[in-house]
Amino acid sequence: MTLPFQYQNASLEFERFLVDARDHAGLATTNMAWNMVVGVLHTFRRRLTVRQVIQFSAVLPPVIRALFLEQWNPDQAVAGFGTEAQLLEEVRSVRPAHNFSPQNAIAAVARALRGRVDQAEFDRVLAELPPEAAKYWSGDGVA
Repeated sequence: MTLPFQYQNASLEFERFLVDARDHAGLATTNMAWNMVVGVLHTFRRRLTVRQVIQFSAVLPPVIRALFLEQWNPDQAVAGFGTEAQLLEEVRSVRPAHNFSPQNAIAAVARALRGRVDQAEFDRVLAELPPEAAKYWSGDGVA
């Protein structure tokens, strides 16, 4: 079997994802987009059970999957989704001195991510998660 494309070009695909996230958020650089992406991924992860984290991560491209799972504590209590303002505050709490997440951070990362996943598989997994999960990743905002 040949090396799958998703692994052969993982860094290139991740860079394209960061560029998309940067552009959707209206940020100047991918360095500025980095903390936003980490914040959006980790904020979502905190709202899932261990089983759901594994299930969701399975539909992510390799580098995004690694970032989603980075520093994960499976024993951490599952948080509720709360309001859009609360979610955004949590996104912005990641390295706050260097976090430039705009108001549309979650929607921007959602739009970028949806451009890098198998839509049918992504939506299938989201349908098995809490209803707020599909709203979070809709690309239209979470409120």
